[in-house]
Amino acid sequence: MVFAAIADQITRRVDDVTSTLTAPFSDPVIRLGVTGLSRAGKTVFITSLVANLMDRGRMPQLTAAASGAIQAAFLQPQPDDTVPRFAYETHLARLTAPDPSWPQGTRQISELRLSLRVQPSGLLSGLSGPRTIHIDIVDYPGEWLLDLGLLDLTYAQWAKAALARAGGRPKGDAYLTLAGQTDPQTPLSETQAETLAATFTAHLNAAREAGFSDCTPGRFLLPGDLAGSPVLTFAPLAGDRFARGSLGREMARRFDSYKANIVRPFFRDHFAKIDRQIVLVDVLGAIHAGPAALEDLRRAMAAVLGAFKPGRNAFLTRIFQGRRVEKILFAATKADHLHHSQHPQLTAITQALLRDASDRADFAGAKTAAMSIAALRTTVEDTIDHRDGPLDVVRGRLLDGGKQAAFYPGKLPDNPAHLLTPAREGAEKWLDADYSVMNFAPAPLTLRTGDGPPHIRLDKAAQFLLGDKL
Repeated sequence: MVFAAIADQITRRVDDVTSTLTAPFSDPVIRLGVTGLSRAGKTVFITSLVANLMDRGRMPQLTAAASGAIQAAFLQPQPDDTVPRFAYETHLARLTAPDPSWPQGTRQISELRLSLRVQPSGLLSGLSGPRTIHIDIVDYPGEWLLDLGLLDLTYAQWAKAALARAGGRPKGDAYLTLAGQTDPQTPLSETQAETLAATFTAHLNAAREAGFSDCTPGRFLLPGDLAGSPVLTFAPLAGDRFARGSLGREMARRFDSYKANIVRPFFRDHFAKIDRQIVLVDVLGAIHAGPAALEDLRRAMAAVLGAFKPGRNAFLTRIFQGRRVEKILFAATKADHLHHSQHPQLTAITQALLRDASDRADFAGAKTAAMSIAALRTTVEDTIDHRDGPLDVVRGRLLDGGKQAAFYPGKLPDNPAHLLTPAREGAEKWLDADYSVMNFAPAPLTLRTGDGPPHIRLDKAAQFLLGDKL
């Protein structure tokens, strides 16, 4: 096993060196990772980004689009034949249908290659013709993202943290009661192990539905063809020393197997090869769920982003250290649920929420930014008369029932600490405000020739992530 692991690492390092040495003589490739937790809008983001790069009429803040440097955009077969293709055409058809609907969320890893024919700019632009730049977009379930934080934990460390989080969360007390009645030193019983895993999984699903972010292990929520396998049949139990052949010893072994056979290969084969990264965050949803959910989101994102290898992809750095993330964009999604007058507050909250993670990335040499976006705009803005004066609202088609409705979610504070401080201190609810969320359906679209779907700051996001390469 040791020699096989060493051989695998050597082979991958040689592959990295080969790709690095041949890169100057081939078409440049940008690997863009799209990550985020459940319901952050990854599928819609990718679909709208590709559509707006192919029809660039709504991309004025993407310099290469505004200047006409991008002459053409076209989809090509992706380079990895073993990864499912992102179903771009299917998702776009749903969003642009006469009665549009949201596409299904990400349930497996997928990839898409978009190629751009770009006329170089600068002093030598007149001496060279257009070149092709490939953008490989990698999408994967947000539930898998949190698993990266497990790589540095032992079973005892993870179990202690998981048991502490369960208290007070939906169905958490039911699992804690069952775990408290279980002696981890008893001989392994598969029936007992299955009961523990099923009860713990029910708790994770309920916690996610209630707005909590850290619901690891992520494959418990999206097991796919691993459902019922031993690698997903474990649960947290107290203690760190278990007798041979005991239930606790087997729980720890399966946890280590989960990291070795599920998490580490994903990190090695996909996540660690990203050049540019966008992290989509449903900040409004976490605020609506309450202080505990907001603090849970802050901790979860800080832990996850420690798995990035930020820095510049310099020639020698890539040879000796592997690929590193050069730019990371933290994007608060669903900005169309707010009037534009509140977008600065949403952006500031996002920056403060991810301050620890972004500071580490900046220190390591990566460029980071935060902004509020809506990959697909579903509302229009309006001002209505209210008993306290004019009120800035958004109007849209409700997901349930399809009726048009005006919505005001509450005033976000100018100072992010007014939310983050009570969240850190364990407040049960917001004391001076009530924040609400409304689920909007996609609006029917009438697109002019050359225009992609309407959005908010998608062009600005693309400029940050890709502009320097175009």
